[in-house]
Amino acid sequence: MIPKVFKEVIDLGDGREISIETGKLAKQAHGSVVVQSGKCMLLCTVVSNYKQSPVDFLPLTVDYREKFAAAGRYPGGFFKREARPSDGEVLTMRLVDRVLRPLFPKDYHSEVQVMIQLMSHDEDVMPDAMAGLAASAAIQLSDFPFECAISEARVGRVNGEFVINPTRAQLAESDIDMMIGASADSVMMVEGEMDEISEEEMADAIKFAHEAIKVQCAVQVKLAEAFGKKEVREYEGEREDADLEKKVYDMAYDKVYAIAKAGSSKHERTTAFAEIKDEIKATFSEEELADFGDLVSKYYRKAEKSAIRNLTLDEGLRLDGRKTNEIRPIWCEVDYLPSVHGSAIFTRGETQALATVTLGTSRDANKIDMPSYEGEENFYLHYNFPPFCTGEARPLRGTSRREVGHGNLAQRGLKGMIPADCPYTVRVVSEVLESNGSSSMATVCAGTMALMDAGVQMIRPVSGIAMGLISDADSGKFAVLSDILGDEDHLGDMDFKVTGTTKGITACQMDIKVKGLSYDVLESALAQARDGRLHILGKLTDTIATPNAEVKDHAPTMVTRRIPNEFIGALIGPGGKVIQEMQKETETTIVINEDPVTEEGIVEILGVGSKGIDAVMAKIDSLLFKPEVGSIYEVKVIKMLDFGAVVEYMDAPGNEVLLHVSELAWERTENVSDVVNMGDVFDVKYFGIDKRTRKEKVSRKAILPKPEGFVERPPRDDKRPASRDNRGSRDNRGRDNRRDDRKPREDKKED
Repeated sequence: MIPKVFKEVIDLGDGREISIETGKLAKQAHGSVVVQSGKCMLLCTVVSNYKQSPVDFLPLTVDYREKFAAAGRYPGGFFKREARPSDGEVLTMRLVDRVLRPLFPKDYHSEVQVMIQLMSHDEDVMPDAMAGLAASAAIQLSDFPFECAISEARVGRVNGEFVINPTRAQLAESDIDMMIGASADSVMMVEGEMDEISEEEMADAIKFAHEAIKVQCAVQVKLAEAFGKKEVREYEGEREDADLEKKVYDMAYDKVYAIAKAGSSKHERTTAFAEIKDEIKATFSEEELADFGDLVSKYYRKAEKSAIRNLTLDEGLRLDGRKTNEIRPIWCEVDYLPSVHGSAIFTRGETQALATVTLGTSRDANKIDMPSYEGEENFYLHYNFPPFCTGEARPLRGTSRREVGHGNLAQRGLKGMIPADCPYTVRVVSEVLESNGSSSMATVCAGTMALMDAGVQMIRPVSGIAMGLISDADSGKFAVLSDILGDEDHLGDMDFKVTGTTKGITACQMDIKVKGLSYDVLESALAQARDGRLHILGKLTDTIATPNAEVKDHAPTMVTRRIPNEFIGALIGPGGKVIQEMQKETETTIVINEDPVTEEGIVEILGVGSKGIDAVMAKIDSLLFKPEVGSIYEVKVIKMLDFGAVVEYMDAPGNEVLLHVSELAWERTENVSDVVNMGDVFDVKYFGIDKRTRKEKVSRKAILPKPEGFVERPPRDDKRPASRDNRGSRDNRGRDNRRDDRKPREDKKED
């Protein structure tokens, strides 16, 4: 018997719908929903332990997976089972986590697991745009202490019109690709890429998405009420002691304020803050610290945060002594690494990134193989954040989700400025060597310079900046901080990163921690961010103003050539023999692809120096060589035969043709060697295909003057009799002229 199903529908306003249902699947989870749009179906389940974990943070895990069966496909590779999450799945997990995490109570430390999986795929529906909706809807059906419903939506702009959750085809035509996460009251998360749009256009896109999200939040609430809203579970919160909090605050606040105002370096103030904390703890006995030492640490952090925020709001000063709109000192250098194709160092304050660029062929493209998307990236960026960059020693356990997310943001900021006709596959790698502030934005800046150093003809250089916000709802004060420090990232109400050119914004990432942030404040922050990134852009262009005209001497040059489809096989050769030998002889890399539209062969030739590339181009020219009837060509004898000489066109090495003995000279030639020898070079005239032999015909004698008195032999008569000596055809060979008196053979009698 199928259980009762509860279902609500969201109308997207253009004929498309999103349905949310519960009651049929995964009923032992604390909350479960199936979200469907078209044929795309996501199952989301949420579970939270009833026992608090012994940690001082929320152990939330968001897991998003796409099942290959959802698209009717097998997982690639030898091991036919889904394994570690792809970068695309990790990015979706991060988008959902960033919106959910702030809405749990700060003292709720029970482990929470949100699992979202793609069960059915639709080519016209991008499932990541519904993951946040699915997660929130499942939580609304649970008994978790969770503040309010949220949702996420993708917004695009096609032909000047905003579109909610565009299809992949629409997104290809869109100049905006943004994911917005919000509740009915507040925008909480923004991430995306844009085609150099203005700050006002970005704010308009956020507003448009927020209106759609409000509807999605209302539908979740309606579904929960129909299903039966559960009572919020009780849990054991953190201990609180108001008297102890006041005592620690009084001891710490003024001292912290003074150190914060001193404008010291990260190491100096970290040491000074630690000494204040130790002094406070020293005023308590060992027994007291054993009893409530964790509270002392907690209240100290709270006092420290309050003092630093008030310093900025009241005096406009920051931890390192800067004003709110001031950028830290910047120095840059390009061509630092002698062996790479392009390199650059970008240092801003205590943040440093070293970027490298590697140029390759389409064979080096980054293959994306997900159930919801298959494709290639010809420009991609990898970001590494080793522990030493923050002065820490910790184990390396593979690429972290943070590294995937920061690298993706930097890649989105830069990729729009790589020209469409760039012949290379381009890989940028950023090594973060120091970090105190946004290393992802340092990666954008270092990446821009490294690309220009490598000779990639960027449309315009890109810079990036990380911004912060400190606000006080009671007083109405707020301060927008340019180029934030790591500490300011933690204590602020908003941090957002913006990349762009002189023309407009190319990418952004924003996390808003304060409720009800007005769009006026947001637009003010974006305007200040523009001033900051243009300042940084000036520092980059002072170091390298334009891309180098050529790649470095040790870097490969790429030449692309198109050839007719029928010549692809000849260039590759049987079993790849021709192309392999050519690569070995010329020390080049040759890749052949087929244009899906014209079906032409696209030949990519990658090599250091022009010698090898020229040799490959000559081979292609030779392959494509088609002599014209009536034209004269210079040839060379490469083989001697009894009935002629094999000659090779000098303009097209490898193209051979037989020069028949009868076409060597006007006089009768008994021996080929009487007229030409191996290695001789001379001219011949091309006559096209001989009707009699059906082979190409060339002639040496045709361009020689006839000897005086020369008489040509009459043309050969092809109309010869069918038989010699008046013999008839095979059918008339006498079969009918048998002797009539011949007796038939008598059967042998048996004895």
